[in-house]
Amino acid sequence: MTQYMRTLPQAAEAVAACRCIFLLLPTFSPLDLSSAVAALEAANTHDGTARYDWCVVSEDGLPELTRGSMVFICGGQGVEPGISLKVLGWLRKAQRMGLVVAALGGGVMALARAGLLSGRQVSAHWAQRATLAEMHPDAEVKSSLFTIDGKLITCAGGTATVDMMLNLISDHHGSDVATAAADLMVCSAARKGSQDQTVSEFGRAGVRHEKLAAALGLMRSNLEEPLTPGGIADLVGLSVRQLERLFSKYLQTTPKVYYTKLRLDYARSLLLQTNMRIIDVALAAGFNSQTHFAKVYRRYCGKSPHQERPF
Repeated sequence: MTQYMRTLPQAAEAVAACRCIFLLLPTFSPLDLSSAVAALEAANTHDGTARYDWCVVSEDGLPELTRGSMVFICGGQGVEPGISLKVLGWLRKAQRMGLVVAALGGGVMALARAGLLSGRQVSAHWAQRATLAEMHPDAEVKSSLFTIDGKLITCAGGTATVDMMLNLISDHHGSDVATAAADLMVCSAARKGSQDQTVSEFGRAGVRHEKLAAALGLMRSNLEEPLTPGGIADLVGLSVRQLERLFSKYLQTTPKVYYTKLRLDYARSLLLQTNMRIIDVALAAGFNSQTHFAKVYRRYCGKSPHQERPF
């Protein structure tokens, strides 16, 4: 697939349509693309006014960039194959021209490789957030649905794409058009970009216990330098024994086992999504010894860190 062009309907009134270019990376998410295009289609259908036109392209069909266009990069949640210098240069040119550049889901990885995230606030899918923060510490990676930082927009992808697109439509054409588009999509009011993309610790653990939720949050926030069970207990106002009872009652495990699993899940995401050295992955997940890390990893995951790597 090189390029797909959208043919505009006859406009009910004279409006300069905004050109939207969707660049599909090899692992792009069909949900992200369809959600974005559906929102544009709904904005056009509202009263027959052709507010947007769009094209869908791949690397071998990159169009010339023109003023007033918007560029959307669509990527997936897995490992992104090598992004060519041609694509990176095209993205850098879009930024130099002052175009709106938006990353949907894993598309943020292309922006990172193009060097466009330095000093920026960035939203990324929760499964890629830790990897992005580890590999690009000069970017402020957030857990929000989407972030608009000047003309750079980043979105977690999935259903958050609809929220981001409705926000853009509202900015361009007013809340009435955005609301009408949402109605046509049978969508409730768009969520704010600042909303967290994952469920609360209550929802994640399936329980409503304030101190247990606080303990889980502390664990997730301290993977590289793990806290001791005693330290966690002190911070949430419990004894170690009380903390252990909560984990046993609600999660059927111990604080130590649960914490280790979180750290290993983080290590696995780094192994799958980056080319970091094994020792660096171990340190990032709170293990001081590569040998110990490999031993624990094999015990929990059934394979060694080297065997986990897809490349």
